[in-house]
Amino acid sequence: MAKNKTVFFCQNCGYESAKWMGQCPACRQWNTFVEEPVVKISSGKPAGSVSSRQPSRLSGIRTEKEIRIRTGIDELDRVLGGGIVPGSMILVGGDPGIGKSTLLLQVCQKLSAQRRKLLYISGEESPGQIKIRADRIGPFSDDLLLLCETDLEAIEGVILKERPEMVVIDSIQTMYKSDISSAPGSVSQVRESTNVLMNLAKTNGITIFIVGHVTKEGVVAGPRVLEHMVDTVLYFEGERHAAYRLLRSVKNRFGSTNEIGVFEMAGEGLKEVKDPSRYMLSGRPENASGSVVTCVVEGTRPMMVEVQALVCRTNFNMPRRTATGMDYNRVNLLMAVLEKRLGLALSSCDAYVNIAGGVRINEPSVDLAVVCAILSSYKNIPLNDRLMVFGEVGLVGEIRAVRQAQQCIREGEKLGFDRCVLPKASMDAQIVPGKMKLYGAGNIQEIYKILTEM
Repeated sequence: MAKNKTVFFCQNCGYESAKWMGQCPACRQWNTFVEEPVVKISSGKPAGSVSSRQPSRLSGIRTEKEIRIRTGIDELDRVLGGGIVPGSMILVGGDPGIGKSTLLLQVCQKLSAQRRKLLYISGEESPGQIKIRADRIGPFSDDLLLLCETDLEAIEGVILKERPEMVVIDSIQTMYKSDISSAPGSVSQVRESTNVLMNLAKTNGITIFIVGHVTKEGVVAGPRVLEHMVDTVLYFEGERHAAYRLLRSVKNRFGSTNEIGVFEMAGEGLKEVKDPSRYMLSGRPENASGSVVTCVVEGTRPMMVEVQALVCRTNFNMPRRTATGMDYNRVNLLMAVLEKRLGLALSSCDAYVNIAGGVRINEPSVDLAVVCAILSSYKNIPLNDRLMVFGEVGLVGEIRAVRQAQQCIREGEKLGFDRCVLPKASMDAQIVPGKMKLYGAGNIQEIYKILTEM
């Protein structure tokens, strides 16, 4: 009997190899190769046939005004760029239990109330389980159809028969094609299943939402090519047991990738947070050292968050450093700058930095807040409760300008903050003076002086 041929696929980028390798030569990741049988897919065309399609001139292509479907959830519409584009394919990823299925079921509820025909396909739950969650969310109309199936050929037949406007696949890792011998969730199954669904979406104008599991590294399980095939990639961020969830777009062919949506997990599902700054600062301690408020801009939305730091003498030869909500290496870098430029003996101290509220901030404008929080905790000096700071800190201790400083100042004034420490370079920009007192600083030596005299 002929031996079945197998090849090795890289789970990160989809690179194919005839033998196993420890490191992928394409993406340079280690231990990502898995063995799977060779899949031969017939195109149905004889060898040597020529396509009848002809290229067209770009200047002669006419475009129509983009039509978007409002989901009824403003935070989701903001992240999508104004609504759902018909015929698009959207991937939603996140940790288990963070609210992916709940959010999509709420979208189905809002759209079914608009008398739109929807199809919810689940490969992980039974109809009874989905019904229990739906009853907790609220009433649904008869325009929502439910199908519990994992065979992609059967799913394709149902979609072509019912012709819904939107389809939800929960999740792509459970779908399989019978002509592929590998198990569901493998590289071949996920790639081919996504390809079939993409063709259905583009040829029939059906919007398809795909739920994707994530690995322990926080990326969608399966081949990396999955994210390249879809039109939009959304990620749910936040701790599973925390109250807040951030919906962030990392890829969007129809809008910006800088916008975020803020949700709060409640008993009846996910609630929109219209004013995230006020929610993030709720429960903030007063007259406590190591606490300072900063403002970051995500897309067009300013958001106030609290940065906390705890610095204490270490009992070990190697000091312990922990960062929650921001890059750990960035915290180490800022502490090295403080030790070099201000002469603080931080190498003999444990340091713990936390962004309160369970959010993760990657903006460099949070650097100055981390520096001020560490200084406040190290010197045990409480900062003013009505003070906000923002700015980027460089390796030589300089404080660089950040974008949209005026918007951050207005957000702080709205919440009652009356003083702000910001980069001098930002004060030179077109900032309209308001009720807030501004303190400009060019380096961390000036910051230390401002904080001690305030």
